[in-house]
This record gives sequence, structure tokens and C-alpha cells, in this order.
Amino acid sequence: MNAGVTSLTAVMAKTDLGGEAYVSKYGEIEYVDLVSAYSLYIGIASVVMASVGFGTLAQKVPGAVKTGFKWGCELGVLTSSLPNGLYYEFGPTIKASIAASSFGTAVEAVKTIVPGATGISGVANIAYAVSHPQTWDVIAAALFIACTLFVMKAKRFLPKWMPPGSEVLIATAAATAFSVFHGYEGGVVGEIPSVGSDSGLSLFNGIVKIPIELIDVKHLMNVPIAERCFDGSMVKLFVTAAIFSGVNFLSIVGIASGFESDNNVSWSPHRELFAQGVSNLAAGVVGSAPVSGSMSRSLVSRMTGATSKLACIATALLWIYMMPYMSIMSPTPKAALSAVIVSAVVENVVMPTKILALKGTDFIVGVGTAAATAITSPTMGFGVGCAIYAAITLIAGNVSKRKVA
Repeated sequence: MNAGVTSLTAVMAKTDLGGEAYVSKYGEIEYVDLVSAYSLYIGIASVVMASVGFGTLAQKVPGAVKTGFKWGCELGVLTSSLPNGLYYEFGPTIKASIAASSFGTAVEAVKTIVPGATGISGVANIAYAVSHPQTWDVIAAALFIACTLFVMKAKRFLPKWMPPGSEVLIATAAATAFSVFHGYEGGVVGEIPSVGSDSGLSLFNGIVKIPIELIDVKHLMNVPIAERCFDGSMVKLFVTAAIFSGVNFLSIVGIASGFESDNNVSWSPHRELFAQGVSNLAAGVVGSAPVSGSMSRSLVSRMTGATSKLACIATALLWIYMMPYMSIMSPTPKAALSAVIVSAVVENVVMPTKILALKGTDFIVGVGTAAATAITSPTMGFGVGCAIYAAITLIAGNVSKRKVA
């Protein structure tokens, strides 16, 4: 199984920490420290949860909750990516227009009732963007739409000998070339930080050097994450980190279960949850956002013939050693990157076939979980979904007892 920062972990972390507001108030450098510290706490929570057997419990989450949660998270991914594809910069001017519209009024109304409903802002952003095409930046929107359609449809006409994922490389390469030769004025990836030749992790007396910079754990523990994001409560921080860990683990359960049924690859919930914890501890000390199992990366790894854990190690090291050459992506338009992300989720968001396939009370649970996840936050939405399921199960049980009586 391949792991890394995924769209889900990025959205969940940004939501839990109030990313945009934090960056505006404290700056990007302090936000990196904040996210790294959060990864560390999530790692600690995952290890503790693995030690008390939570991995086995996570397998028993109701299917309707999983289905609704997945759709809500996919909508969250869409809301965070679509506006960045339609505008050069989704900045203060556009946000002010949204706040002054009926969508802004709806956001305020929801937040008055549920102060922690951070997801509603994203839903309002996408609703405004889709309903006001006259506000789009023409070149950015054209680039975004073209790349999205190409990535979604290219498999039908590209040569069969080309490996999966070629459409993504072609789209981003074409967008990068356009940016370079036509002076694209919108947002681009920008400068990618480099690591000095003498920096990094040295192993075997300097024989092997891994070009990554480590953050002092003491520094991360001193980041005021509880004070700034969790009302000064360490208990609230650890509870939120634990919920994040549990929700995050559902991705791993889904991937591992799929490989078990398709390829007869056995797996251990205890081991995978513990591995999630170790991965996030490592993410924290290298300055990364929280990580999880990645379905797309794992499928590509399986497709290329990987059969052992060594494949993941080789992939990780290759990415690390390729970083000095990734400056080639500096002029890549963010609209193209947003297109790649949107192409992966838009069909299921527009036509939620798995939710529509649910019957009876499962449909109520699925829709309730999906709505709560999209409007509030992934962690809160998952909790609401479980609560709805428990309530319906309890009511159904009482009704059955009355009928028997």
C-alpha cells in the first residue's frame, strides 16, 4: 500500500485547523509548523488507538456511513479545487462578492446555528462560482475545463501501450508549456524549496544521504496549536486528532479490503493503524501534512507488478531524490492541477450512484452523513453519521419490541 498526503487528509487538516484564517493571521511559515505539529499529534493518537485495538473496531463502521462520508469528502475536495480553476486567484474580491450575495447570507445563518460548520463556506464558494460564470477569468477557466475534459476522456483515444496516468502527465505538460510560452498571468506552482547539498539525513557514516530536512520534535511540541485552534484545550486537540485518525483509517480499511478480495492479500487492522501512526509521526518531523493510504497510488503500484513492501520504500526514495529536479513544475498553472483533482471526483459528486443505491434507513443514514460532512467538516460529519445510524437502530429496535409485545 502506498501512502502520502491525500486530498482527504489535506481538506480535513485545513478544516480542523482553520487553514485560510490561520495563514491570513500568522503567515505561511507558521502554518507549516502548525500542520506539522498536527501530523505529530495524529501520529501519537493513531499509535495509542492501535494499542487499544481500535483497528478491529474501525472495520465495523456501517456501510451507509462510509458511503455518505466518502461523498461528503469528495464534495469537499471539489469545493476546494473548482474555484481555484476558474479564477486567476480566488482572492478577497471574489470572497467579498460571495459574502454580499445570498450565498453569504446562507453561510452566516448556518454558522449561527453550528459555529463549527466550516464546510458550508466551501459549498457557498462553489455554488457562487458555478452560478456566476461571468466572473470567471477566461484563460484560467478555459485551461481548467480543457485539462479536466482531457484527463477524464483521454483514456478512450490514447494508445493502449501508454501506461495509466499518461493523460495527467500530458495535460500538465501542455499546461506548463502554455504557461511558459504565453506568459500565463494566473496562479502557478512557483518556486519549489530546495535542500542544500550538506543538509538532510545521513546514514551509514555519510555513505547514504537522504535530502530531507528534519524539524526538531521539541519545536513542534511548542507550537501553540491548542491555544490557537482548539480553544486552549489539549483535551480537545487530542480528541480531534483521535477522530481524524479514526476517519483517516477508513481509507486504509477500504484499500486493504479491496486488495484482500481482489488479490487475496491478507492484512492486519492493528498493523495498518500502527503504521498510519508511524507515518504521521514521520510526516510531522519532515514538515508534512497528515498522511494516509492512497487508493490511486496503491492501484498504480499494483498495476506495475509490486508485490512487497519494498516497492513502497523504492517509490518513496525515488520521490525524495527527484525533488531537486522538480523545479520544472514551477510554471505549471494551478488551474491545471485543480483540473486533475476535479476530474477524479466530479462524476461521483454529480451522480452519487452509491448513495442512490442505498435503500430504506440506509439511505437516510447515507444522505445525512453526506450532508453533515459537506456542510460541517469531515470529522464532525462522520460523528453525525454514526449518531444518525445509532439513533435509527435504537428506534427500530424499540419498534420491533413493541410489535412483539
